[in-house]
Amino acid sequence: MKIILIGNYPGDSQESMIRYLTALRDNLISNEVQVEIIQPRSFFAPHNKITTGGLLKWLGYIDKYLVFPIILRIKVLQELKNKNEVEDVFFHICDHSNSMYLKVLPKNGSGITCHDVLAIEGALGFEEANCRATRTGKILQNWILKNLKKAKILTAVSHNTMEHLAKLCGVENGSNSNWRVIHNSFNSNFWPMDKNESRKFLNAINFPEGSFILHVGSGLPRKNRSLLLKMVNSLGDRWKGNICFAGDPLDEDFSKNAKNYGICNRVKSVPRPDHHTLVALYSSCEAFIFPSFSEGFGWPLIEAQACGAAVLASSIPTLHEVGGEAAIYADPYKPGEFAEGFINLIQKKNKKKLIALGFENCKRFESQKLIKDFIRLYKK
Repeated sequence: MKIILIGNYPGDSQESMIRYLTALRDNLISNEVQVEIIQPRSFFAPHNKITTGGLLKWLGYIDKYLVFPIILRIKVLQELKNKNEVEDVFFHICDHSNSMYLKVLPKNGSGITCHDVLAIEGALGFEEANCRATRTGKILQNWILKNLKKAKILTAVSHNTMEHLAKLCGVENGSNSNWRVIHNSFNSNFWPMDKNESRKFLNAINFPEGSFILHVGSGLPRKNRSLLLKMVNSLGDRWKGNICFAGDPLDEDFSKNAKNYGICNRVKSVPRPDHHTLVALYSSCEAFIFPSFSEGFGWPLIEAQACGAAVLASSIPTLHEVGGEAAIYADPYKPGEFAEGFINLIQKKNKKKLIALGFENCKRFESQKLIKDFIRLYKK
């Protein structure tokens, strides 16, 4: 078997999709599957430039939607010509936002991973998706959905994502046997780092000692970062630690918001930490707080659990699915509910139990189990 993985355009700088592609490649290779990666390249847009806005976005569109389908079609013809060398050759699109490539791939020999339908739902006017779309964004998302409907082989990273996709596509759950839920596996190694070692990494970034809560992720509105400020404000004198945001840098409006709450001196930002620093943060925090309004999967939740962090997360279906019984859940629109959940969490007995359940929960996302499900789907 040979699987050709179709990755994302480098100019889009989608870190999570890069990690998914890399993990999928490595896990397939470890199971003795031949793997090749092909992805759009920069022809019209400048190399090594982010192409998510302005003129560069449109030049990137030419590279992705006009040039690359031609290159991909040539690749398909080459593989068909050389089919005697490998018994089965399949193409897998690693990101549903590239569903339009299905049109140039063999119908019965290609598939796609759907990570979420939040942008699609946002384009269709679903307020609960918390993903607003521009006029051109609405056209793009409708194009993506139109092609997703035609996928013969499809994996969704959560049951909640599959349910929403099935409704959008008019497909009843279970009616398409080649549409399967295969959860994301860990895309890197996460472990409980020793206190002394983690302190060494935190000292390297001048991170202060003492208790802190942690959020990991982007600054997108649906990530609901500001809830941590409201939660700490609601806690008042019951907890006096710091708040750490790892991922996208904090913007000026967020900093002003922290100042209005009188806690700006307690807010710490760690922009895009390297992997060891991230593990040190997970391993050292008082609790990991994940208050998203919407998620397709939620990698940081299981990363935190794997590092021995107690988790407090939004009571949305996807995070319940991923976190299981190993987290405390609260309404993302109610900071006071998060505050009470946090007080409950930091009680020694409760925290110890949550951490133990977290380690057990992480076993569900071990790469070898999940990659075998992926290979089985194509062998079928």
